[in-house]
Amino acid sequence: MAHCKTEQDDWLLAHLKYLLFIFNFFFWVGGAAVMAVGIWTLVEKSVYLSILASSTFAASAYILIFVGGLVMTTGFLGFGAIIREQKSCLSTYFCLLLLIFLVELVAGVLAHVYYQRLSDELKRHLNSTLTERYGQPMAAEITASVDRLQQDFKCCGSNSSADWQHSAYILSQQALGRQVPDSCCKTVVARCGQRAHPSNIYKVEGGCMAKLEQFLADHLLLMGAVGIGVACLQICGMVLTCCVHRRLQQHFY
Repeated sequence: MAHCKTEQDDWLLAHLKYLLFIFNFFFWVGGAAVMAVGIWTLVEKSVYLSILASSTFAASAYILIFVGGLVMTTGFLGFGAIIREQKSCLSTYFCLLLLIFLVELVAGVLAHVYYQRLSDELKRHLNSTLTERYGQPMAAEITASVDRLQQDFKCCGSNSSADWQHSAYILSQQALGRQVPDSCCKTVVARCGQRAHPSNIYKVEGGCMAKLEQFLADHLLLMGAVGIGVACLQICGMVLTCCVHRRLQQHFY
């Protein structure tokens, strides 16, 4: 005769459900953290994105936002699946966990590839951006980004302040005798760039290139660490989901 175990009788199922519920809570919190990092990257650091030749850095941030939103939505589904004890909901929950895991793998590959190309891209692109596009009529966004970059990182020029000697802006009448842009100055006032003395402007070894490269590398590592943390949670979640699903199948015997 077929029997039906009650939840009180099946203590293992009850404990697995509690573990999965706890996992799902931390998984949801992790999703919120992933989305927060992605949004923070675009909102706070988007000013630097126009300086970069590649859109890979921005794409990684958008992927984080997408994954974070998907994780939070999946978390709500997980709570419902656990409470209702429906095998179909648990199967859907498992598939979504697997999908998120694969998306994170893609984001991780993009971040790794970009990390490897980061130095070469900056060397090729940053100096030409500063010398050819800064201060030009159709490049207001670039100009604002470079000014923000030099003030935030307290640097001047791609490799050094001497890079500005070849700038189309500095060589034009628009510069009004400036040797460097005013954003190179330690204290920004009108036409302070006319005096390129170390007491007046930032003189940093490696220039803005070294500072920006380190910033992007640290940010990619942060994005990678958050992604790895959530991925590890997902592996635990998929294992627990399989255990609960199997236990529900054995609920009748």
